[in-house]
Amino acid sequence: MSFPAISNSFAYPVLVADIGGTNARFALVDGPDAPTRMCGKTATAGHPDISSAIRNAVLPGTNFTPRTAIIAVAGPVTGDVIPLTNAAWVIEPLKMIADLGLQQVVVLNDFEAQALALPAYSGNDVEQIGPGAIREATAKFVLGPGTGLGAAAMIHASDTWVPVPGEGGHVELGPVTPEDFEIWPHIERVGGRIGAEQLLSGTGLPRLARAVARHMRTERTFETPSSITAAAQDNDPVAVKTLEVFVRCLGRVAGDLALTVLARGGVYLTGGITPRITRFLTDGGFRAAFEAKAPHEALMAKIPTFIVRHPNPALEGLVAFAKMPDAFAVDMQGRHWRSAASQT
Repeated sequence: MSFPAISNSFAYPVLVADIGGTNARFALVDGPDAPTRMCGKTATAGHPDISSAIRNAVLPGTNFTPRTAIIAVAGPVTGDVIPLTNAAWVIEPLKMIADLGLQQVVVLNDFEAQALALPAYSGNDVEQIGPGAIREATAKFVLGPGTGLGAAAMIHASDTWVPVPGEGGHVELGPVTPEDFEIWPHIERVGGRIGAEQLLSGTGLPRLARAVARHMRTERTFETPSSITAAAQDNDPVAVKTLEVFVRCLGRVAGDLALTVLARGGVYLTGGITPRITRFLTDGGFRAAFEAKAPHEALMAKIPTFIVRHPNPALEGLVAFAKMPDAFAVDMQGRHWRSAASQT
């Protein structure tokens, strides 16, 4: 069974982990004022479970035994047994406590972790796209086209940051421009609909490229997102047009989500695809689509948008939470497990 949190404090050292479909990344936090110690990454396929990965890839490099683990996973946290969407691991917090001698384990959604990083970004952590300025202590939004399309909001209320994970990446995505109306009939529907993630993701980008090729009446086969971005660098016309449509749609979705929470604190783009398409994100099409929200064009022009350049945004958010838990109102119900000894 899972146990409710007794307080917002954590027993140090805290091990933070970002568990992806391919790699798991780790860092250690020795105290609220201590520097973060990065522990590198390891392939999930190289270990039978997370406890094994920690024992073999993290603990040999440190003299400190973690007492708390805060973990970010792709997907909802719905019980004591948490299967990963894109990896063979199953996260069992109570088993981790027994295996590793931990006092407590917290499991959060991966984009919730990315939202936790948003308030502290500065300098080279981000690159702004277009106009707008951050209004302090206002809502922020993070959107990440990668394997899927992750999304989360960071709301500011009662002097506290409140991360709100969700499934905003599955909102409906329809045609707007005359060119869209010519391309959309060629897009394969999934579940009878065209959702944002079905185009704005690693699996969606080849689907969009096939539709663009049919629209352009040409034969072109792209199996992976990287093949499309590589072809666009060589100015392949189908690849270039695909990425132009991609960023235009990403701008529309980002604008819709910004309006939903009135994200005057900015919209932040992460995910594995984002850094590969900077040329297209900054050529004006993304911002034009982002701002085209009549009757609120003037409002949208004031909301800034950013590419996140920080190399480990989820880890950064988990570290911020580990060091300053009282700065965030994180829902711990059903996501915080304690050892029997720590209950007393």
